Amino acid sequence: MSRSSDRSVRVSFRVWRGLARPGWRRNVRLWARLVLGTLLVADLATALLVFKPWGGSRQDVEERLVGLREEAARRRQVVERLRDVVAKVEAARREADDFLQSYFLERRTVSSTVLGELDSMAKQAGLKQKEGSYLFEPIEGGEGLSMMTILASYEGSYGDLMHMLNLLDRSPRLLILSDLQAAPQASGQTLNVTMRLNAFVRDYKERPPGREAAQGEQTNL
Repeated sequence: MSRSSDRSVRVSFRVWRGLARPGWRRNVRLWARLVLGTLLVADLATALLVFKPWGGSRQDVEERLVGLREEAARRRQVVERLRDVVAKVEAARREADDFLQSYFLERRTVSSTVLGELDSMAKQAGLKQKEGSYLFEPIEGGEGLSMMTILASYEGSYGDLMHMLNLLDRSPRLLILSDLQAAPQASGQTLNVTMRLNAFVRDYKERPPGREAAQGEQTNL
């Protein structure tokens, strides 16, 4: 056998012996991991260069800051408008509460208050009170609110009637004159007067004591 053939046999034997060693597969896996790691690092570097997650150039950062400032200014304007709306709503609520407290009478005292005031006005005007009645009716859409309708009859002169109307107009109560009828008696000097008045009431869950009428129940004066 020649020397070249002998050398080839020796190389082949060494390769076969190296492959036959128990750790050769582990070495291949190690090299494969190194290659994959190198490729991953290269991909990450390329992505960083393309997407610039650290903020990009100075111009890009300045443009972003300008956009953020504009967005913050818009949000501040929205907040200010909302504050104005809330303030107006609160003011309207307080005014509504004041109006209810001033002009909507309590159910448990409305009869004595309004009827007593009408009686005082009639005496001051010189009218003689005759029969009358009143009833309560709920206001549609107004929870806890009712309207008191008063039918009152008087007799007196035309001047007495004008005086009574003037007193009603200056009353601190919210008394609405919804109907007025006046007819002369046979003597011609005295008028028979019938008035329909409305007042507004804040209701209570329980029926008030005294001569208060229930909803829709008519009560004589």
